[in-house]
Amino acid sequence: MGSLITEDPPVSVPSKSVTSDDTVPPFSYYQQAQSSFKPPLIANDNAFLGDVFSSSDIGRTTNAMSAGFYRLEPGPELVYTYTYDEMKILVDGDMQISQLKDGKGEELVKKEVDAKKGDVFFFPKGAVVRFRTHEGGLAWFCGARARDGA
Repeated sequence: MGSLITEDPPVSVPSKSVTSDDTVPPFSYYQQAQSSFKPPLIANDNAFLGDVFSSSDIGRTTNAMSAGFYRLEPGPELVYTYTYDEMKILVDGDMQISQLKDGKGEELVKKEVDAKKGDVFFFPKGAVVRFRTHEGGLAWFCGARARDGA
């Protein structure tokens, strides 16, 4: 078995510029965001969504990425057409999530999940998805889009 320690000197690799002034901005932090961040109402009287962070906030608009919380309270369902790829994890409560159409607009026979805390989803661009809940649910999402681009 080989050794994890090497006698070779470290190799210096030139770094690529990530911002116009060759500096890397500090990381961002939102203390206790799951309990303190209140996403704004986006649909009906029961669907709330808000970006906590976005790479577009620091000028990175090409291949932007935004993340935040989606909360659904009992009431009308929300049907959403994704114009970007997104991943979501249910962090509290329940949601019934159905994909009604695939990324090409084709009707699906039926794909439905009774989501519980800890379940992770990937929604491809073009997917039409229905969200419902019995008790209410909170999800963290990360989407390939600029801030407020949902």
